[in-house]
Amino acid sequence: MSGTGAGPITEDWRAHHFDLLSPALAQELHETLALMRDEHPVTWSDQHGGYWVVTRYEDVLRVAQDWRTFSSERGVSVPYRKPEVPAIPEHVDPPVHRLYRQVVNSYFTPKAVARYEPATRDLVVRMIEGFAGDGRCEFMAAFARPFPGLSFFDQVLGAPPDAAEELSELTLTATDPTSPDRAAAWAGLNGWIEDFLGRRRAATPRGDVVDAIIGAEIDGRPITDLEVRGMVQLLILGGLDTTAGALGQFMIRFAREPELPDLLRRDPAAIPAAVEELLRLEGPFVAIARTAMVDTEIGGQAVRAGDKVLIYWASANRDEGEFACPHAFDHERARNRHLAFGAGPHRCAGSNLARMNLRIALEELLPRMHD
Repeated sequence: MSGTGAGPITEDWRAHHFDLLSPALAQELHETLALMRDEHPVTWSDQHGGYWVVTRYEDVLRVAQDWRTFSSERGVSVPYRKPEVPAIPEHVDPPVHRLYRQVVNSYFTPKAVARYEPATRDLVVRMIEGFAGDGRCEFMAAFARPFPGLSFFDQVLGAPPDAAEELSELTLTATDPTSPDRAAAWAGLNGWIEDFLGRRRAATPRGDVVDAIIGAEIDGRPITDLEVRGMVQLLILGGLDTTAGALGQFMIRFAREPELPDLLRRDPAAIPAAVEELLRLEGPFVAIARTAMVDTEIGGQAVRAGDKVLIYWASANRDEGEFACPHAFDHERARNRHLAFGAGPHRCAGSNLARMNLRIALEELLPRMHD
């Protein structure tokens, strides 16, 4: 039903015409998802070719973990767009998925990530000192967007940090399904990756994750050029915009609830737990799609093979059935099994790096910024 999903959010809209791209939904996301959990926890939307919307924690977790029934290889977005370069291993199902993950996993363990901490802290301090004297800043432009790129390009990707700004803009546009420049941004991103890999192949090996990808063997054969590009693409997509988005959401909450940064200034040891709670409340991953491979059911609703299924991390993370007082910040929760980094085999490989970046950012920003 073309156009219906762009209208005002009503009970009928939630039941039948849920549109993940609706500007109204963006303004009322958590209020709408809370009503969905109560009224229509699993419902069919007629928008964008049709898809199921899944909002309760238990159902979202089941779909994410059951890769045999719900495939990523058949598309992770609604509306579905077949990528020119598949983001690997996001667009690959187990058991082959595990082979790709094994190539990169050792570079993102807590121990591996810990060696980046001194350089990351130095970078954060330099960035803050660059605008702190002015007494004000546009937070996204001055810190949140450039920080993860500068850190990731220098320490993880082995790429010139001066390319971070360009790549941040390209990834932001490429991953925005409403942008008219999306196709051009994907082309620009993939062109940059191809040039970058050419330079890395010609250079002395660094022994880093990029070298591991270039030299990998998958199922007993050398990795193809398309697979190399797909794996590097996913590293970039996961390493830039997501951390920037989380920092921006954190800052909005701090501005609205100044008692939170005050608490963390008084008790810096609480920052790691606060990062987890902020990720639960304001995680950068909102939703992702899967494709049903067989006839099945979710929450009592019959799902047919081939149906798209959109699972909402943002809704699961505020489900009253899993979290007491789910909309409130509580860094002392006894159990915080949030899904901000996803769940199942496709859980974010870079979660340890993201946690470190977010923790260090708060440890250095909060003492220096009091308003």
